[in-house]
Amino acid sequence: MTAQINRRQFAAGIVAAGVAGTSAPQPHAPEQLHLKPNGWMPNNVLPVLLYRNALPVAGDLASTMERLFAANGWPPQWRNGVYTFHHYHSTAHEVLGFAAGHADLVLGGEGGTAVTVHAGDIAVLPTGTGHCRISASDDFLVIGAYPPGEAWDICRTAPTPEVRERMSRVKFPASDPVTGAEGALPKLWRA
Repeated sequence: MTAQINRRQFAAGIVAAGVAGTSAPQPHAPEQLHLKPNGWMPNNVLPVLLYRNALPVAGDLASTMERLFAANGWPPQWRNGVYTFHHYHSTAHEVLGFAAGHADLVLGGEGGTAVTVHAGDIAVLPTGTGHCRISASDDFLVIGAYPPGEAWDICRTAPTPEVRERMSRVKFPASDPVTGAEGALPKLWRA
């Protein structure tokens, strides 16, 4: 009996590995963080997906993440860090690929869920999810990407009715930025 793999998964593995003929490790199922509205932070009924050790820390991890996200329909838009103030995005879902260093973040607004992330981890935040950097190593580097046609904004106050309307119009992503169209996001976010 021969195992079958779909072409998109195979191509994503090749892209993630960065070298033809080498397969990328398959990430474990993501941790799910269910965040409730918190003070002025709206958060989202959809869970944050946190892939631990999604990619090996080797070579040019930032470029590897950018290629993986692009191959899975989440075009990368920036390289930087995470802001040191609580904020959310009302116009986009966001994937944060941690390409170097480590950081302590708070998800969900003030007093929210503390998480420590390391190079090789990836977090997928549904629109409205609060996030803030508390501390980071000097080499901390993040790759930010969004589904096609989505441009991020920065919201630092309670959502107005107009902001809530914007959030309700953000399209459902066609694929998981880490594992593709057959990955965890389409299954977990629809459940």
